Amino acid sequence: MSPNSATIIGSPVSPYVRKVLAVCEIKGIPYRLDPIVPFFGDERFSELSPLRRIPVFVDDKVSLCDSTVICEYLEERYPTPRVLPSELVDRAQARWIEEFSDTRMGDVFIWRIFYEAVILPFIFQRTRDKAKIAAAVAEQMPNVMAYLEKIAPVAGFVFGELSIADLSVAIPFSNLKWARVEPDGGRWPKACAWVERTQGTAALAKVTRIADKLMQRPPNLQRTTLADLGVPLTDATIATDKPRRNMMLDGV
Repeated sequence: MSPNSATIIGSPVSPYVRKVLAVCEIKGIPYRLDPIVPFFGDERFSELSPLRRIPVFVDDKVSLCDSTVICEYLEERYPTPRVLPSELVDRAQARWIEEFSDTRMGDVFIWRIFYEAVILPFIFQRTRDKAKIAAAVAEQMPNVMAYLEKIAPVAGFVFGELSIADLSVAIPFSNLKWARVEPDGGRWPKACAWVERTQGTAALAKVTRIADKLMQRPPNLQRTTLADLGVPLTDATIATDKPRRNMMLDGV
């Protein structure tokens, strides 16, 4: 089946957007991007994403939120090349690893470190809490890394071929790097080598390079930056010029 063009809403700086973009690249699914930072979405964004989170995926059949839901839809609609293992047990394990990344790694790497180090000062003009970041790095991150070290393959990928499990684990490490935090490769050598191998794959390397460029630009220049990079863009955007916190950040 020939892939249909899709619209993806969300900045590639988001690890969840990069996961969907990487799957689209692997499967050869053409897309146009509206690279909004979720805090800048207008009311149309609220209609598409009730939790005001990215990515949003729209094609000729569906409008979906949540990166896991989107990637599973893409896997079922365009099964070749696959991003889930062929064996039942391996597929279940891959889904668990993705869930671990989305929740536990997301909590520590994205919300406790990247959000505090990057989003607060650059989006909301709030002073970063260096003590809070240091506490997350010292107290929370080692448990995450220890688990990844336990499940990391000695070579190659966790289920032989590149899968959603490898992508989900490797992707948040770029956000960690942008927050100027580097895991200790001597302490967690298998996990760090696994992440490096996965980040070096063609699809993920491509979308990470794009996100690297965006990290050097404010939100209002991201469309121009992407256009200069040759990334297909939507004709219009659902972004506004003033940020607003989403409901998922209450208490953060």
